[in-house]
Amino acid sequence: MHRETGEPHPRSSELMRQVADRVEQGGVDVWYTLDATELLGAEAADYDRITDILDVWFDSGVTHEGVLLERGLGKPADLYLEGSDQHRGWFQSSLLTGVAIDKAAPYRQCLTHGFTVDEHGRKMSKSLGNGIEPQDIMKTLGADILRLWIASADYSNEMSLSQEILKRNADAYRRLRNTARFLLANLHGFDPARDLRPLEDMVALDRWIVHRAFEVQERIKEAYDRYDFAAIVQALLNFCSVDLGSLYLDVTKDRLYTMGEDSRGRRSAQSAMYRIAEAFVRWIAPVLSFTADELWGYLPASTESGERVGNVLFATWYEGPAPLPAGADLGADDFERLLALREQVAKVLEPMRANGQIGAALEAEITVTASADTAAHLQPLAEELRFLFISGDVAVVPAQTDDIFVSAQPTAKAKCVRCWHHRADVGVDPAHPELCGRCVSNVDGSGEDRRWF
Repeated sequence: MHRETGEPHPRSSELMRQVADRVEQGGVDVWYTLDATELLGAEAADYDRITDILDVWFDSGVTHEGVLLERGLGKPADLYLEGSDQHRGWFQSSLLTGVAIDKAAPYRQCLTHGFTVDEHGRKMSKSLGNGIEPQDIMKTLGADILRLWIASADYSNEMSLSQEILKRNADAYRRLRNTARFLLANLHGFDPARDLRPLEDMVALDRWIVHRAFEVQERIKEAYDRYDFAAIVQALLNFCSVDLGSLYLDVTKDRLYTMGEDSRGRRSAQSAMYRIAEAFVRWIAPVLSFTADELWGYLPASTESGERVGNVLFATWYEGPAPLPAGADLGADDFERLLALREQVAKVLEPMRANGQIGAALEAEITVTASADTAAHLQPLAEELRFLFISGDVAVVPAQTDDIFVSAQPTAKAKCVRCWHHRADVGVDPAHPELCGRCVSNVDGSGEDRRWF
């Protein structure tokens, strides 16, 4: 600034460029140590160097110019993310400078979040001694559990944090991790290029779980689009706990552990698990990045080289999950009714277990009494319903009724030592006196086949 007139130097733009180049090399303190004669020569005596601050938010407000463009990322940014106080801070200064420079906002979207408070809703502070340092959480629980807490919290409000909340998130994380471990364990020896079954050649239950994975993936994709991370975590936990843990993984153990290694029934279950695992690792990657990276390295390779390529963080959505076709032998509605029937069976068996009539569901024979139409629909499935119910034999009886009735009684049939099912044909083959017929077939014969479960 000229000492007498107060006017800026006529070559201000040129001088600002020179200063900017020096700041880029030596940092912002260059301005305070710079000898004015290096820029102005003899004119330096006529000008004062101004040390006033332009604006406390200006530096961060022009990062769209100094960071995005400088690093070749282009403008506008997809997202600006900060706390709710930045509506009058960084978001505002960025908007003002962006409009001044480009006549447009420097971001497509803004996402704001609340602040962290303790379980009593008090702001975390050193004076109150109620703070929990992220570094301490990572040392004891790991970074992914910290990330899972953040994702599961409702960030539109203040986010509560406590040791109890972290413990619950650690339990949720174990559920997700143990599901991944089970999938991986049962994909041992599975080569996707050789063993992956087409969707239309899969056992009905396997085809249904792939359909469920498709529905979950669609919900997760939509939730990511709207940054609803809590909905993503909830969808993941429900799928792992309800669809997989309480149903599918339990039911398919029989096929995985008793059928021939290369049998259709076993490969069908593995094909479903492979498709789920490929989708699952992508679902969790933005939240549980370290776990996803670890899982990615252990998944069976889908390339001829036998090695997985790339990084999960650069992978796009897996297209393996697909909805059930309209003409499926068992559609989504059919499975809804079958799962309701499975719950009805469980309610009958639970008191029998409690009073000691049976030790496990496999020791009970089930009778399902239903209307003629319902019985006609169930009859083709009857031989395999015991696998869905994880019970003894199942009989379907038509009757003059609109309701479905379930009854059960302890079985008197012998137990197969290999599959643990109680069957009338245990010991029929003298070469295998302790095995049932299907286990004999799986061990020495052509092997059983499954269509439904």
